[in-house]
Amino acid sequence: MWLLKCCNGVQLVCVFGSLIDNQFLSKLGAKMHSIFCCHKQFFNTAFMFFFLLSRKLRPMIPSLPTYQATRYITPLREGGSLPAILDTEGGGMYVAKFRGAGQGAKALIAEIIVGSVATLLQLPTPPLALIQITESFGRTEPDPEIQDILRGSVGINVGARYLEGAYNFDPVVITEIDPELAANVVWLDAFSTNIDRTPRNPNMMFWNNGIWLIDHGAALYFHHHWAGVTESTPHSAFAPIRDHVLLPFAASIPDADARLRQQILPEYISAILALIPDELLMDAPAGVAPAFASPDEHRQAYQRYFQQRLGGERLFVAAAEEARQARQSQPLAAKEYRR
Repeated sequence: MWLLKCCNGVQLVCVFGSLIDNQFLSKLGAKMHSIFCCHKQFFNTAFMFFFLLSRKLRPMIPSLPTYQATRYITPLREGGSLPAILDTEGGGMYVAKFRGAGQGAKALIAEIIVGSVATLLQLPTPPLALIQITESFGRTEPDPEIQDILRGSVGINVGARYLEGAYNFDPVVITEIDPELAANVVWLDAFSTNIDRTPRNPNMMFWNNGIWLIDHGAALYFHHHWAGVTESTPHSAFAPIRDHVLLPFAASIPDADARLRQQILPEYISAILALIPDELLMDAPAGVAPAFASPDEHRQAYQRYFQQRLGGERLFVAAAEEARQARQSQPLAAKEYRR
């Protein structure tokens, strides 16, 4: 994602292959509008050149804009938490995760943290935004389950940019994947304890001739029970990585560790944690106290966990490499991938 702040405050969001924001174009004069329309491909190419150059020069700390939800378009019923495609004021369409769904605010926090780490590591993932929902939003939806979720989601929620024309990744059909990219994704999911990128549920889309990572709400499962987090928790291996959908395609995981670990500096972790709204950190089910007394204490707990997980022996790397070698010596039969 690349954000350009214009003099009038308009944000241009340039995602691989996407068109320049038509709302921005409409605010230009008729003559300038026609120039942009004739040369959209040129401007997109130029933008992407400087975007990629900037990523080589310095790591990208993701931003997290806030948009007001204006229209509930359609639910995505294949998702266990019943996310939905929404339209927003000034931001376009997003796939929104709701704090009123069964997984609660913790799933939204995981989306922000893991999605932002993926962006920092230059892994392909849709840009994120905070989505504001009012009490009147979605009142006309006839489904009582959707109504219940929306009533419990008034305030801040989290959305990922809708990738128009994308389709679900299928490892039986899509077999040409860069081994280094696959290894990087496996490393990310082992680091973030993401249990939900399996052949049955890959949580990846294929868009603009490449894979895009989506739906990280099931990651960081330790934060659902902070009382059970001990000094050994951050150093633990991650056994479920053996089911990762990209293991058959991946190159060396220790090599991925050498590439990626050094990019996640403590100050970058702090910057990512600062993106999380206080109200999500302090959100807790009715009758249950938050795990910590303040948002800053929550952030400090996450910071300690991640710094400890990146240091020391990093058993999750060895577990992922062992799983990769086992999978590639005995690859899964094609029928096991079918959903």
